[in-house]
Amino acid sequence: MSERDFDLLSVGRAAVDLYGAELGTPLEDVQSFEKSLGGSPANVAVGASRLGLDVAMLTRVGDEHMGRFVRQTLAREGVDVSQVATDPHRLTALVLLAIRDRDTFPLIFYREDCADMALCEDDVDAAFVARARVAHVTGTHFSTPTVDAASRAVIRAAKAAGTRVVIDIDYRPVLWGLTGHGLGEERFVESARVTEHLKTVLPDCDLIVGTEEEIRIAGGHPDPLEALRAIRAVSEGTIVMKRGPLGCVVFEGPIGDGVEQGFVADGAPVEVLNVLGAGDAFLAGFLSGWARGAPIAECCRRANAAGALVVSRHACAPAMPTKVELDDYLARAADVPRIDRDERIAVLHRTTTRRAMPETLRVLAFDHRTQLAALTEDTARIERLKLLIAEAAVAGEADGMIVDDRYGREVLDRFTARRWIARPIEAPGPELAFLGEPNLELELRRWSTHHVVKCLVRDPIVDDGRRARQDARIVRLARACEGLGRALMLEVLPLDANGALVEGAAPAAMERLYALGVRPELWKLSPPEDEAWWRAVEATIERHDPHCQGVMMLGYDRPPDALGRAMAIGRRSPRCRGFAVGRTIFFAASKQWLAGEIDDRALVREVEARFVDLVRRFEGSAG
Repeated sequence: MSERDFDLLSVGRAAVDLYGAELGTPLEDVQSFEKSLGGSPANVAVGASRLGLDVAMLTRVGDEHMGRFVRQTLAREGVDVSQVATDPHRLTALVLLAIRDRDTFPLIFYREDCADMALCEDDVDAAFVARARVAHVTGTHFSTPTVDAASRAVIRAAKAAGTRVVIDIDYRPVLWGLTGHGLGEERFVESARVTEHLKTVLPDCDLIVGTEEEIRIAGGHPDPLEALRAIRAVSEGTIVMKRGPLGCVVFEGPIGDGVEQGFVADGAPVEVLNVLGAGDAFLAGFLSGWARGAPIAECCRRANAAGALVVSRHACAPAMPTKVELDDYLARAADVPRIDRDERIAVLHRTTTRRAMPETLRVLAFDHRTQLAALTEDTARIERLKLLIAEAAVAGEADGMIVDDRYGREVLDRFTARRWIARPIEAPGPELAFLGEPNLELELRRWSTHHVVKCLVRDPIVDDGRRARQDARIVRLARACEGLGRALMLEVLPLDANGALVEGAAPAAMERLYALGVRPELWKLSPPEDEAWWRAVEATIERHDPHCQGVMMLGYDRPPDALGRAMAIGRRSPRCRGFAVGRTIFFAASKQWLAGEIDDRALVREVEARFVDLVRRFEGSAG
């Protein structure tokens, strides 16, 4: 096969899934929903990309917020979105879903004249199709004339270019107009019309994938073996029949006298939470081998494992495994009796699907509350001060800010989603406590998903019972962040009994926190002028969480020269993500401003100048 730009071009449905968060609740009674990317082709695109394939998507989305969400999510997952068109007239499709029990998954498709169903032949760039090794189409996108024409145009371009074609039968009777809207979960309705229509597509397909019910509709026979024979009568393509927990069976040649005469691959042991999305994960796993010429046995092994991982999780696209976790499971499969109960896999999924952060973060931290409240009782003045500091950060081209919502609410409102932002969860005080207590989880649920949760940890502390309480609270915070998909940054300050910073103690504190099962996305540490300290930090992260996003250097009120020397060492570490410095930059000017000694413009100029100077020190140290 000649070199191609993409391993896979996925064509068709791209929607927004709104999953009921309350398991076991009828859909009509669900009160809260969790939003994620949906649509079988989009799920496969994400799954394949996570498993290491170079993937592109061909679809349409609406010119609205949900369309932007679909496009941004695909791009964030590494999928090329150059062929995702924006439809100026139609809305992005929505799906409402609930998990009633392990066998019942009510769903409602909101797809009346939606954007992806308006995909047309003119949207298909034959030259782009030719850049892919594999083109992936689905049965749903043959259900109306417009998308039928578009999908056939993809197939023609693929055949002309030597691109292999895979069809996921993806049978949803409601989308063929065979059931009412309230039966969206119905997986099989016999239809000669659908069978005959699909049979006109199958001859051009190199790989045909479906469940037993989908094989029956494609073959037009209630007996799976006879349906397989009917498919083989019109297509020479490889047929893969998914069999849920039993795995799959593959037919590359003639159909024998029994289903078991195909290549049988057993499934992985798992307890089912939600089958929705498992078939998409299966296909992504299969294609992660098949698109690159792997033997069928390996393709099936990867497919069955990927499907098993997703049935044990909530939602579709977010549940797709990454290459790291799938490869780890496959290497240990004989020693993993239940894939859904393996803590190592769960940790790998969380840590390898973290939202990516900027490569380098130069951050101005002004989440200080107690220090500023000590200078004035005028809260309005402090709020005004924080707006001016934010203005200085923007003028100094800061990548981000750390700011609280007590005095910095307006800053958060103005800059969320425009700058990287972290905000403190800890309440001011000598002992660790959280804002929103006792309802920590509810507090975090109200935060923007763009906000990194910053928590200050004083360690070591006097072991008079406070350490155990602090440890329990940190673990609770970490679990809450994991469950809600919030990034966590731990700011660790190793202090002695007198409150003085203990130089070099951070690696030991990190070890202790890792031993508690706490794995923050970022660490915020005060580095000494010591290469060995950085090597210890690097080794600690590598042992416990190699997918950690790094270390932010903090200033701890050090003079710029001393901080610059520490930065010169830290900047060379592969684990250094950047810096988040506050009082060194803004505190002196803030005291003058609060005392009326300088005006707004002078404050902004001074804070900007100090920040720019620190950036120069940081960037100059890179050489």
